[in-house]
Order: sequence, then structure tokens, then C-alpha cells
Amino acid sequence: MPNRLPQPISTIRVLQVEDSPLDAELVLAELDRDGIGYEAQLVDDARRFTAALHEFKPHIVLSDLSVPGFSGQHALELLRERDEETPFIFVSATLGEEAAIEALRNGATDYILKQNPARLASAVRRALAEVDARRASQRAEAELIRAQRFESLAMLAGGLSHDLRNLLQPLLLAGDSLQDYQDDPRLARLGKLVRDCGKRGLDMVQSMLSFARGARRAEQVRVGALLSAFDLLMQGSVPRSVAMELAIEDPELSFEGNHTELQQCLLNLCLNAIQAMPDGGQLRIETAQAQLSADFFLPEEQPRLGRYLRISVIDSGPGMEPEVLERLFEPFFTTKETGTGLGLLSCKRIVGSHGGVMRVDSAPGRGTRFDLYIPLDELVIDAGQAEQLDSLEGAAESVLVVVEEAAQLSLLTDTLAAYGYQAHASQSGTAALQWIEACGLPELVVLDADMNLLTGVRTLAALIERGYVGAVILLARSDAPPDLHDLPPLPHLYLVDKPVTTHALLRTMRKALVAAVAGERSDT
Repeated sequence: MPNRLPQPISTIRVLQVEDSPLDAELVLAELDRDGIGYEAQLVDDARRFTAALHEFKPHIVLSDLSVPGFSGQHALELLRERDEETPFIFVSATLGEEAAIEALRNGATDYILKQNPARLASAVRRALAEVDARRASQRAEAELIRAQRFESLAMLAGGLSHDLRNLLQPLLLAGDSLQDYQDDPRLARLGKLVRDCGKRGLDMVQSMLSFARGARRAEQVRVGALLSAFDLLMQGSVPRSVAMELAIEDPELSFEGNHTELQQCLLNLCLNAIQAMPDGGQLRIETAQAQLSADFFLPEEQPRLGRYLRISVIDSGPGMEPEVLERLFEPFFTTKETGTGLGLLSCKRIVGSHGGVMRVDSAPGRGTRFDLYIPLDELVIDAGQAEQLDSLEGAAESVLVVVEEAAQLSLLTDTLAAYGYQAHASQSGTAALQWIEACGLPELVVLDADMNLLTGVRTLAALIERGYVGAVILLARSDAPPDLHDLPPLPHLYLVDKPVTTHALLRTMRKALVAAVAGERSDT
């Protein structure tokens, strides 16, 4: 039983260099006998051969050695000037051993004697299989380099994110402080501008860091937050000729999923759409809820009835031909010169990992629409921010603030003092311990977890050794939480993500102090 061709093509294109139509037919008869489907084109001069390479785009070249006014060796040179991959097999009655060896050295794939053509079909199959294997190896190597590049990017992003957070932190705190000057509208407006810029910068840092580092875990994904972060990542990638529009039906709708993977999926679809519209067009991303019934699902899909979130990516590009749609999710299939052919397959995997399904609707002349359906069986409506306390004002409680960055430390202590706290500043863990030795234990400690010399956790351990059992707020990065396993249990330990905002910090401080006082009363 003959072997099948390894690549996903049912018909190969064969370019023959031959001046004898009869000999050409005998060669093709060998392919017929072996069941190889083919489309053939016959040429016998350099001009037609060069034109066929460009227009016919053969999968393989079968060439006689001697052609009047032309030659197989010249044909081989012309082919190898164009590419190194397309197989070239000499089929000749005059090819001696020395000429055959020289032909292989010059880039021929194989040689077959016309007197013994039985080996031709197997030589064609082997040559095509070798090309396919080389291309697969090149794709794998390219993907490995791509993965290593992303790994390096993630490491760089992680290192830069800490410095960027430190730069953005004063903007957030200073903006909050300026907004409190309601008697001076100019200062209040300036405060809002400063704070909004800092918050926008932080959102961009968080989105890029999350995307570079990749997916981590399942979480509650809020539709508004997902699309807002996606919008930030797309800024700078959308040309002026493309009008991008976001239409979110319910921004507060939440579901169990992976924020980073869904961002990756949307980015992939939208960048593909932009590349498909080099002369401009419209790109629309919209969300809605849909009720799916059993007849919606394809035979190979597991029906899962109920409510779904539908995320649609719609472009006004040229659309896709039916033959392209049929192979859209094949590994390594791509219509782009520099594409990997893995992007849409990755999108389908991401949607499937969320228990969802993916649909595409496209035709020449009417654009393309991708619909992602994510199940909402466990529908969660975001209740908004955490419960607000009646007042953010302090009652002269003693608060020790331990932060290495001088600008942040100054802003924090000034802010806490403005809200009625007795704020004491220490620029290191060692200085904090010395302050306690001199002044006694505070009612609350605010610690930066990322200090260099004496870390926040080690400073906290030293405080506990000196008898501190009060409330503690650790300022920490959400992507690198501190390791607290070696600490004794702390009943009033709170983590606040950096960069902190004034209101988030003050709310947590009130919560911590109230809980600590309640705990002391229950102990007595």
C-alpha cells in the first residue's frame, strides 16, 4: 500500500523541464501508478521556466539533463537562486555517475535514470517529506526563539515594573492630597490630573507586565476591566486609517476565567484584523449576553446550554475565501509571509479552556467576524467597591511608616498627618527598630515589603520579637507577594497593593485599627 504525502496538500504541482512530450508523459505515468495526485506544467527554455517558478509555484521540479538551448543544470541554478527548499530531481538517460555526484553537490535532490523510472514516485515522496520535515523544524526553531524572546521580555518587564511603580507612587499620593484642597478649584483640578495620569500609567504597567508574564490562575474577570486593559495595550498599534470601536453591554459583568489569556486572544484577533486592512477600515469589539441551545453546537463540541458572554471582533476587511476558512485552525497554516500559523489555534484553545466555543463568519467582500462564547453558569455581578467606612479620619493614633524611598515616605507621612494620625517616619527596618526602642510600640505599622537591606518581612519578624502584636499593613506588589510562612500568626495583618492610593490605604488603616481594638476588648 503506497504511503500518503506528509503535507496537507491533496495535489502537488510538478514543473517538468523536458523537450520530449512523450518522455514527460512517461514520467507522469509513474506518479499515476503510485496514486500521487498532481498538476503538471511542461517547459523547455529559461524564460518559461523562470515564469513558471513565479506563477505556477511548483512543489517539485523534474528535469532532463540536456534540453536544446537550455539545460537541467541551468534550471537548477535558476531555482536555487530563488530558493533552497523546492526539491529538484534529474530524470535523464544520459546522467553518468560523475555528473550525478556533481549535480547533488550543486543542490539537486536526487537523480533518476529514464531507463529505470520505478524509483521515481518514492523519490518524489521522500523529497517532499524531507522538505516538510525541514519546514517543521524551522517553525519549531522559530517558535523556540520567539518563546525565549518573550521570556526575556517578561524578565525585563518584571525588573522595570518595580522602578516604574516607585515613580508612579508619588503621583498617586500627591494627586490625592491636592484633590483635598476643595477651596482652591485650580489645585483640585491639578490634583485630579496628576492622580489620573499616575493611575493610567499604573494600569498600563500592570497590563503589559501581566501579558508578558503570561497566564497565572483562574480569577474573577470583570468585562469592563478586561476591555479597558485591552484598550490600553492596543494604543499605538491601531493605525489612523483604522477606526476601532469598543461597545460593552454590561461592564460590571464578571465570570470565572483568566484575564491574561483572554487579553492575548483579543490582541491576536485584532492585530490580525488590522493587518488584513492595510488601506484602513473599521474594527469593532463588542460584548453581549447570549442564550445557547443544543442545536448551536457542532457535532465535535460538548453541548453546554445556558447563558454565555459573547465577545465579538468584527472587521470590514476583504474577508476570507472558503478554502482559507476550511484550514483556519490548522497548525502552522498561515496566509501571512511572517506568520507562525499558531495564533488562531491558540485562541481556540484559550476559549475552549474557559468551557466556551468560537465561531467565525467571513466571505470575500464582506469582512470577518469572530465570536467568542464564554459560559456564564456562575454569573457574578460585581457589587462595586468594598464597603466604605463612615470616616477616613484618624483619632491621633500612632502610626509608624517604614519606607525606603524618601519621596514616598514623605508623602505618606504628610498624608497621614493631614488625616489626623500621628505619623512617624523610618527609612529602613533598622531605623524603625531604633525608633521603637526609643519611643515604644505604635498602634499601627505600615511597612514596605520590598525594602533592600532589611526586608519588610524581616523587619516585621524583629518587631514581633520586641513584643509588637498590633495591626500591620504591608505594602506589596500583587505579582510578587511577600513570603509570610516563617512568621508567627498575626491576627491583624493586611496587604495593600502597590502603588497605593490614599483612599485604599486609609480605608485599610481604619479597618485594621477597628479590628485590633475589637480584638483587645474580646481578650479582656
